[in-house]
Amino acid sequence: MSRIFGLVVILSVTSFFAHGQDTKKIVLGAEQMDIITETLKDKAVGVMVNQSSLIGDKHLVDVLISQGINIKKIFAPEHGIRGKVEAGEEFNDDVDSKTDLPVISLYGKAKKPTKEQIADLDIVVFDIQDVGVRYFTYISSLYYLMEACGENNKSVLVLDRPNPHGGYVDGPMLEPQFESFVGLIAIPIVHGMTVAELAQMINGERWLKNQVTCKLDVVPMKNYKRTMSYTLPVRPSPNLPTQNAILWYPSICLFEGTAISVGRGTKTPFEVIGSPELKGQFSFKFTPVSIPGMSLHPPYENRECYGLDLRTINPEPGLSLKYLIEFYNKYPNKNDFFISYFNTLAGTAKLKEQIIGGMTEDEIKLTWQRDLNAFKARRAKYLLYE
Repeated sequence: MSRIFGLVVILSVTSFFAHGQDTKKIVLGAEQMDIITETLKDKAVGVMVNQSSLIGDKHLVDVLISQGINIKKIFAPEHGIRGKVEAGEEFNDDVDSKTDLPVISLYGKAKKPTKEQIADLDIVVFDIQDVGVRYFTYISSLYYLMEACGENNKSVLVLDRPNPHGGYVDGPMLEPQFESFVGLIAIPIVHGMTVAELAQMINGERWLKNQVTCKLDVVPMKNYKRTMSYTLPVRPSPNLPTQNAILWYPSICLFEGTAISVGRGTKTPFEVIGSPELKGQFSFKFTPVSIPGMSLHPPYENRECYGLDLRTINPEPGLSLKYLIEFYNKYPNKNDFFISYFNTLAGTAKLKEQIIGGMTEDEIKLTWQRDLNAFKARRAKYLLYE
């Protein structure tokens, strides 16, 4: 079971505002330091954090150390604790130069903390800004953290942050045969939950290996509603540098399983899409190059790609299949359009088959509705916000 803390102490403000008349500032989980320090005092603490783990302009680790919390080590997810490791690039254990704390890589030889790595800990704090999409891997790291702690009688404390895609649920459900690090649990592509809500559902539904549960505490936000729009103050990964890229991400990431570039190797990843094979089909063009800290040797490096500039198009409401279908129909050799990774991202083989079969976006989305309605009913008891 999990404990939900409700005491509010505002240490800093965010740049978050609601629509309409409600202009109360959000109080993040990490900003409720009285609750956090009370939970962590006299304990050996690990943290899973990255560059987004900020309280105002201060990193959570620095704040906790200043409060006398005994932090023993840092666990690093994909992109590392500073968010400078490009997507898919593995990295090794290290030492944080600022704090001299050991950094355990969970995107290298292993993605799950070992029994030995958490043996000297009582509790691990998770505070990372997620984007609310199944194939964004921070929730997979949370899953494995909870599993390791559940197996070894350790506690997890999740500090909640807003979901920029919290207002809707969309996409196909993950089918068991397509489980991977970009999809570990039976949720749709866009699940509409914060990480604290999702952690509670993982625990409550006994989704961890061997149906283990972990001792879970969560610190919810105050003044948050899931229908609010939210602009992330820090980029969540090297290739999601803008709010527009984040809003397009659920739809455009599916192109990573195709012959189409999503703009890796440009300063506008997930805001441009195209291929050298589409010359004559589109007037907009871009040329991917290696960019240290973002993308080295991207697809179609140094080749002109022709396609769309999504910076000039408002993001579609919900998960859009419009451009995926359009690019498939325009691609000259359709047998080369999809690669095997597409089904892994989609979490099902049906979506590819539906596009090849000529189904429209509306027809495809209709096939998701029964599963999505069942998921929304199942998740209801884990929701913390309106």
